[in-house]
Amino acid sequence: MFTGIIEGTGTVEKITKKESNIDFILSCAFTHELKIDQSLAHNGCCLTVVETNDGKYKVTAINETLEKTNLGKWEVGTMVNLERCLKFDGRLDGHIVQGHVDKIGTVKNIQDLDGSFVITINHEEADEFVTVPQGSITVNGISLTVAESGSGSFSVAIIPYTWEFTNMKTLKIGDTVNLEFDIIGKYVTKLMKKNAAF
Repeated sequence: MFTGIIEGTGTVEKITKKESNIDFILSCAFTHELKIDQSLAHNGCCLTVVETNDGKYKVTAINETLEKTNLGKWEVGTMVNLERCLKFDGRLDGHIVQGHVDKIGTVKNIQDLDGSFVITINHEEADEFVTVPQGSITVNGISLTVAESGSGSFSVAIIPYTWEFTNMKTLKIGDTVNLEFDIIGKYVTKLMKKNAAF
């Protein structure tokens, strides 16, 4: 379980395709603290550390993960948002994030407001994936507040710290991002649909 508060960024150092899977070698400032079998969110996608060596670590994305995320578009040098799993002796600063990407969104617009940024993201419409103004959404692993919500789209406002500290500053119009919708909203939507069927 995660919070959507990014701990740092990592860099993709090597990519190796093995059958339908992809092994990624990455480096980050806290590689020396990572342990094998540890869960680590990469742009919001929970992956297991399977190897650490010489200041780098390896994770494997299986076909199921590659189909639901934008990890297949990573290249050597790609900057990735990282978050280690939640420790229950600390504060929950973001919101409850599972590290299970629901779908990919596409950056429609980036507005520079001279001190902050507003990013509009489009996604395929689905009844179970909804946003509401002032609700929570995870974009590339970052816990963000929805500013505006539309049919198949939403916008988020980015403070300067988040812009500089994460890979948000690398986004361009047309880029894809990993989206995880609020787990509470998903449960409520499913229960409402189930009750409406009776």
